[in-house]
Amino acid sequence: TMAHSKALLVLENFIGGKFVTCSSYIDSYNPSTGDVYCRVPDSGKEEVEAAVKAAKDAFPIWSSKSPLERSRILNKLADLIEHDLEAFAQAESKDQGKTITFARTVDIPRAVYNFRFFASSILHHTTECTEMATMGCVHYTSRAPVGVAGLISPWNLPLYLLTWKIAPAIACGNTVVAKPSEMTSVTAWMMCKLLEKAGVPHGVVNVVFGTGAKTGEALVCHPDVPLISFTGSTLTAQRITEKSAPHCKRLSLELGGKNPAIIFDDADLTQCIPMTLRSSFANQGEICLCTSRIFVQRGIYSEFLKRFVAEAKKWKVGNPSDPTVDVGALISEEHLEKVRSYVKKAQAEGARVLCGEGVDSLTLPSGNQKGYFMLPTVIAEVKDESCCMQEEIFGPVTCVVAFDTEEEVIKRANSVKYGLAATVWSSNVGRVHRVAQRLQAGLVWTNCWLVRDLNLPFGGMKASGIGREGAKDSYEFFTEVKTITIKH
Repeated sequence: TMAHSKALLVLENFIGGKFVTCSSYIDSYNPSTGDVYCRVPDSGKEEVEAAVKAAKDAFPIWSSKSPLERSRILNKLADLIEHDLEAFAQAESKDQGKTITFARTVDIPRAVYNFRFFASSILHHTTECTEMATMGCVHYTSRAPVGVAGLISPWNLPLYLLTWKIAPAIACGNTVVAKPSEMTSVTAWMMCKLLEKAGVPHGVVNVVFGTGAKTGEALVCHPDVPLISFTGSTLTAQRITEKSAPHCKRLSLELGGKNPAIIFDDADLTQCIPMTLRSSFANQGEICLCTSRIFVQRGIYSEFLKRFVAEAKKWKVGNPSDPTVDVGALISEEHLEKVRSYVKKAQAEGARVLCGEGVDSLTLPSGNQKGYFMLPTVIAEVKDESCCMQEEIFGPVTCVVAFDTEEEVIKRANSVKYGLAATVWSSNVGRVHRVAQRLQAGLVWTNCWLVRDLNLPFGGMKASGIGREGAKDSYEFFTEVKTITIKH
């Protein structure tokens, strides 16, 4: 009914510094209630065309600004988002299903920091110079922005990962057309409202909302977008690679993970257990860096399992806006079904589900009965060949298995198609270094998890992606280098 649709939040595309209505819209659900609460533009070729044109038109002015001028604008935008931190956190929690606590302490502060970090790092890059005295030549390099950057971000950490792309792109002097996930578009739209106040010129940041199949495709296929940065599934990345190949586009692809945690019998379990619970279940397990394969050395296997399951059962699932809740709602009904199907497959294969899905009962507040909730689930005695050990589940599900030797666990940890992150728990320094060297992963954390220095490269091996991001890496990706030789 009309009365019903009036109450819904309606988003608009942001093109050339203005909000523009769209001819058709997609429903976006509140994962914690199962109700439609927002309409997202269902953009296509026309909208992308308009956004690319706006970005192209803004490029000459923006790219000719000094790094210091751009830095000031990025810092101003960071301040404005930080000023509205609570409103952004509430919106992110409602739209994505994550707990208000996680949005307040992780997502939004990190989005703010992304802008501050690149506002600072852009001021400190230097170019190279060499000389060939015998030939009377001097060589030097110069770097220039590439042009219009196409940025496609996922639904799990919506503003966090969108700003991780926008910040370096515009810091380097590019203009952007961004497409957030159609399932989590609200915080991107809120950010657009702050751009003018921050001093971002019209057309520098354009946001076009819609599906991957329609909006994303139009962006990837556009001949005037020389560069695509994408975070999402390996399957979608294959399509992006195919579609962008005829245009020789530059790609940065941050894809999935099937990350091992390796726990040796000399690990400090008082630290290891709470942190491994976090690395398994934080953000409902919807982080590409989550550990979903836990290898425990046989000597401590039964003790670890007993303590781990006991602690997992204490994690409170419920209304994400309740600050005492640890696990919010999963992103969608389809995704919840997919995650549940993995647990069913594990049971069918003879694995043991020790807690969570299908084992313990979940009681939810009355307003959340139709939400997409699931208990933290621990599976044991699952075979390495099982899809539960090979495929990214991306939910609050983790598999715990035993191992005997260092050599064996390295081989087993590497026996998946992914290679994003790994964690190693041991108090033996030599072992930590040996194992870290041999794991096929772009990031290895020892006796900790998700401790990030944004200066350092971030990214994966194998099916986990192409390219790296970080202070130097993002700068190199978002600029074109030129070598100039002068004979004197």
